[in-house]
Amino acid sequence: MHNQLTVTLFKRYFILLAGLTIMAFGVAFSIKASLGTSPISSVPYVISLFSPFTVGTATILMHCVFILLQILILRRKYHLIQLMQLPVAFLFGYLTDFAVWAVRGIQCHTYWQQWIVCLAGIFLVAVGVSLEVKAGVVVLAGEGVVLAICQVLPVKFGYMKVGFDVTLVLTACILSLVFTQSLQGVREGTVAAALLVGLIAKRLGKIWERFPLEEA
Repeated sequence: MHNQLTVTLFKRYFILLAGLTIMAFGVAFSIKASLGTSPISSVPYVISLFSPFTVGTATILMHCVFILLQILILRRKYHLIQLMQLPVAFLFGYLTDFAVWAVRGIQCHTYWQQWIVCLAGIFLVAVGVSLEVKAGVVVLAGEGVVLAICQVLPVKFGYMKVGFDVTLVLTACILSLVFTQSLQGVREGTVAAALLVGLIAKRLGKIWERFPLEEA
């Protein structure tokens, strides 16, 4: 029984690592497409444009803020196990910087090529999200904030997630306009990501359900 639990836990963390890696490459592809990143990556990307921080480092800092917000929102209801989001944030940040470096050679010379790379990025992010959910170990800090708010406010997760994503995009727009005097990181690709990532991840999740982690 103990060995079976160990194997199952190993599977879960392996799936989480795979999901984070694939998601990081999805972010890198969306950046390369230059049609706007996904909502969760829009703020770190814009920050990387006017600061010494890389996209990955800015992602880590943003996730640290999200973890702090969860603690402030939940207070005594906050479970210390959720601090596992911290090492996951660092890992995801470093993976994102690696992915950005790895795809540096990709060139988009036409608008349709940009869309191909953008859609590839959206699909990869969706795969990563679905694997993160499948792993069931720990959620990323961004989702953790939404869940924390839903615990104290009578709002459904889906509606709160949309509101949270809109807030991130608006924040990215404001930062971009103030510090770069132009609108960057938020374009039609951002809208496509907001609409498609969740739908694709949901479909993939149904496929993953056919492969249970626990052995019968």
